[in-house]
Parts: sequence; structure tokens; C-alpha cells
Amino acid sequence: MNRLRLVCFLTLLLILTTAPHVHAQSGYIRSPYLGITFISSAEQPANETRYRNALLLGAGWNRYPFYWDHVEATAGNYDWHALDRVVTDDIRHGLKTNAILLGVPGHARQGALMRGLYQPIFSDGSDYPGAGKTPNPANPWAQYVFAAVQRYKPGGVLASQPNWELVGGVSVWEVWNEPDLPMFWGGTPQDYARLLRVSYVMIKHADPFATVMFGGLSFAQANTAFWLRQVLDTIGQDPSRGSNNWYFDQIAMHSYSSARRTVTLIGQVRFELSRYSLERPIWLNESGVPVWDDYPGPTWTALLPSERRWRGTQAEQAIYVIQNTTLAWAAGVDAVFFHQLYDDCGNQAGGTDFPPNDGSLCTAGQACWGDAHGLYRNERSSVCFRQHPQPGTPRIAASAFYLLAQIFGSRPFVALDPIYLENNATVLIFEQANNGVGQRIYVVWNDTADRTAVMLPASSTNAMLYRIGDQQAITPLEGLYRVALDGATRGELVSLTTPDNALGGEPVILVEAYNGLPADTTRVMLEGGAPRAPLTTTPGAISVIEAATITPAPTARPTTDPALDTQAPLPYVDPLPNSSPASFTVRWGATDNSGVTEYLVWVCASTAGNGSRGSKRPASKRRIPGRAVRASNLRPGQSISQATGRLIRNSPPKPPPRSSRIKPHP
Repeated sequence: MNRLRLVCFLTLLLILTTAPHVHAQSGYIRSPYLGITFISSAEQPANETRYRNALLLGAGWNRYPFYWDHVEATAGNYDWHALDRVVTDDIRHGLKTNAILLGVPGHARQGALMRGLYQPIFSDGSDYPGAGKTPNPANPWAQYVFAAVQRYKPGGVLASQPNWELVGGVSVWEVWNEPDLPMFWGGTPQDYARLLRVSYVMIKHADPFATVMFGGLSFAQANTAFWLRQVLDTIGQDPSRGSNNWYFDQIAMHSYSSARRTVTLIGQVRFELSRYSLERPIWLNESGVPVWDDYPGPTWTALLPSERRWRGTQAEQAIYVIQNTTLAWAAGVDAVFFHQLYDDCGNQAGGTDFPPNDGSLCTAGQACWGDAHGLYRNERSSVCFRQHPQPGTPRIAASAFYLLAQIFGSRPFVALDPIYLENNATVLIFEQANNGVGQRIYVVWNDTADRTAVMLPASSTNAMLYRIGDQQAITPLEGLYRVALDGATRGELVSLTTPDNALGGEPVILVEAYNGLPADTTRVMLEGGAPRAPLTTTPGAISVIEAATITPAPTARPTTDPALDTQAPLPYVDPLPNSSPASFTVRWGATDNSGVTEYLVWVCASTAGNGSRGSKRPASKRRIPGRAVRASNLRPGQSISQATGRLIRNSPPKPPPRSSRIKPHP
């Protein structure tokens, strides 16, 4: 009788109707390294279902604008009602807020800028803070920034309201959104340097413990790096820069559709900072891939790649979530935000709606498609795109986001240098303390269209292997884990089909305990592998992985009760060549009355020409008959899994840029 050790997969169906009241003390992950944009905002406050869905995925951050023109629609009158609600809800649900200071009301506009930006910051005619100083009324931006921080900081004006029982407030203030993009910032780089200075001084005056963040750079134009350089050059001439930390504590950037490009952009930011010997934490607080194969995307463009530029399938969106996030972490980014929780209205006007269609509605300028960015599809009650057949259900990218939150959790981790195996596979290695026990995390994927496998050095006697939606226990063979990798799909992300920038295959994550000794990266190598089933895009469920839920279970229906099966299985191997070439294929299979669930493959290699038979070793375990194993230049006693592997590190070049997702406000 043959039995297979299988993993019990637990799938949690998200009930998106009535949701219980959620308290900040409840046991959600709330990863400090993962955020989602527009979980809630002043313009679209979230209900309990929306917050619950974000918390189920493990998000720790919410990001949205604090529009000045919405708060001070008429001069001198601040209306904080909408922001009070969303900030309170964030705190109540245990989410931290990345607040974007953005917008100019009509009464305060002067040309491309806000009136009085170059006026003194304080009412005493200076730009230098001091006890008892107040903002200069002639500099309305300074007044707004000070008022916003005073109100929403921990222990601020909002927290002083009657019956306030929560703890927390806004501590991260981002100065503008995508200031390198003219559609958001109409001024020059020098003007932005002034905006940053005024904002920094006022934020720190109101809350010395706050973090001031350089506005997220879009990199949607070829000159963004030079634009950043010009801002830094301007600040570099400011004699007060040193005492004010160059007017920013950290810097944000945005990157869409290409995970490889994200790494390149991070390098560009670091390089520009290094010109002035600056080091700052970097956040990737906008990233994502809109899908074309699901409403409201242009679902009819399967054979029209030029009409779905920068868009991917739902499966590719899920793959991107893991590859982009882990590459950014490996490059030193502190936090990664996915854009966005729901499709909402994307870049389309509020109220845009249409039924699912085959493109026939695209006549006379009629709306027929929209941006399907969301981890969740819109509800029936949404302002836009409310006609999906499965409203409010998660896409598979939600499971990918949750998988990262579940594995990495809220504990700090460090990243080792990325490994690019002959440009065929990417291996990222992270190490993390877990309740006093070391935990090593490998994130691996295929960068070619052909299936392959990677051998990873083992520091433990077992590990857990995670894919999107499933997990299994794995044990090493001769000190190596074998991880099979599916080939990458080419051609779906039409602008990312070059080898250096294309989306890789489905990632696999291996987690093992380790004894604190460094990973032996010289033993990371390639080996021929077998495919696995493609990702499903069936809506309606998020796969929730429960740690260590391993139970024996059969996978095939036996022809004989296994308890009564007394006949041994009959294996077979296709004939091998009389003289082995440098590379050859081995095919095998077996028959058995109660079904075959696992194959243990042995290989015997001899030294060419000396007549030695070598030693027989188990090469690997396979679960499917008939798969090919490719051997090349085997040494005596060397298993297939040890045959080859070479370490190459490189940096990918940059593909075309991607635009932003927050709407500009005049």
C-alpha cells in the first residue's frame, strides 16, 4: 500500500455582508511592512466590511490624501468632519495612517502654487521654530499643515474630544503626491524644496516625534531622477538643512507593473541620496497591476495586447504582489503598499458604470472599461463599476497579499543579497527572529518560460513550502531542499516581455528554522523540475494558510481498498541510451491496485571511461509519473539534484515608466 503525506488546506470563505465590530485589540496581523491604499478616505469612508477585509489580509497601514481644498473650501474656515471620521476609524481598527498633505483651495492659489509659500513660516517673520511661535497668516499652507498635525497627532486636538477612549494618531506625514509629475505639482523642483521646508518645519513644530516623508515619486517621466537631484541640490544650498535633517525623514516612491523596475528605481533613489551622503528609509507606498481579464477591465483584449498595455491577468497580479514586495524588501525598502483595496473608480470619473461587455459598448466615447486594480471587486453599492457578477469578492491577489503577511508577520527581518541563478531563477533570502528561534525564509521563482527547479541548502530537518493557496511539509535530501518551479507566462504584460523585466513564474516560499549560522548560498543551484497546476481565478474565497496543519490524505481513488492491497506496485522506466549523452531524459511510471502517490527516483552515475558503476543515491521524490529529469555531466555518487548550479548576481535595466493612481486636485 502506498500512502502520500499531504497538506490539509483550509479555505476561509469571506462573508462580505454583516461584519462584527472590530477593535484594535483583536488578533489581526497588521503587518508594519505592508499597507493598502484607500482602505478608507475622507471622500469614501469605509464601512465595517471594508475595514474587516483589509484586516483579514494582514495590512498594517492605510494611505489616503488630506486634501486642503476639502478642509478649507472657504478661507479661514476649517471643516475637519470627514477627516475626523476616517482617522478615528483607522485608530479604532488598529491601522496606522500614511497621511498625504495635498491640494490647494481656489482662494489660496496663486499661479501654479499656493499663495504665500515663500512668505516667512512664522508670524514673527522668521523660518525658525521656537516656543510659543505661531504660523504666519500670510503663508496659508503653513497654517494648514500646522492645524492638521495639531489635530491628528497622538494626543492632539481630536484625541482631546469628549468621550475619546482610543490611543493613537497620525505620525507619518507625506508632503504631496508624485510631485515629479506635472499633473500633481505645477511648480518647479525648487518650489517643491520650499514646500518641503515649510511642511517639515511646521510638522515638527506641531509634533517633534512625527515622521516627515518626501512625497512619493511617480517615476512616470524619464527625468524623475534628475528632478529629485534638483530638489536635493536646492536643499543642499540651505544653511539650515543640517539642523532640520534636510527637511525629510524618509522618502517614498511608486512603481507599477514591473517588479524588476522597482529594484532599479530603488537604486536610483539611493544613488541620488548618496550624492549628498544621505541615507533615508524608503517606502514603496504605491504599487500594483491592473487586470484586464476581469470586469471592469477590458476583458475582450486577450488577442489585442496593444490595448491592454501595462495590464495583466488576475494570476499575474497575484504573482506580482509577491515578487514586487519581496524584491523591494530585499532592496531595503521598509514598507510596501498595494494599490488598492477595491477597484473603486480607478482613474475614471465618479459614477462611471457599465455592464460586463465584449467591447461593443466602446462607441462614441461611451465608458466601456475601467481600472481593475483592487484586491477586491466592487460591491453593488459602489460609486463606480458595480455590475460584477460576483460583487465584493476577492481576487487571487488578495491571497498572495495575505500569504506575505502571514509568513513575515510583524517581526523584523533582514534580507540577504538577492541571487539570480544564470538569469533563470530568482532566490531571495530573509532571516527573522521568531520568539527566540531563528527563521529563514526563501522566496523563489522561475525567470524563464521553461519549468525548472532550485536546490536550497537546509539548516533544519524539515521546512514548510508555501504557494498561493496551499502549503506542504518538505524534508531535505542530502542537505538540500528541492523546489520545483513553473515557467513564467510570457506575453501577458505586453511591455514587460524582455528577459530582464518580465514577470517571473509563480513564486514559492520555503520557511525553515535555523540555528543562527549564515546560509550557505554557494549551495543554491538549479536543477530540472516538474510543473504544477496553474493558478485558479475562481472568485469568492481567500485561501487562509494555517501553520502546521498536516494530515495524511489520499489524492487518488484506489481501485482496491488500500487495506486489502497485497500486491506490490509495478514500476517501469523507459529504456536509457546505451551511451549517455551530456544531457538526456529519464521517464518513469508505475501501476498499482491502490494507486501510486509518490515516486522515489534513484540515479547511478559512473565516471566516463573507467568502468566504475559509481554509487546509487536517491535523486528526488516525484508525485507525478512520466515527468522528465534532465541530467548533465553527473559525477560518481552525485544525484541529479546535485548536478549543476552556478551563482550570478546582476541588476536588471529599467522598462518604460508607469503613472500614478491618486487623482490630482487643482
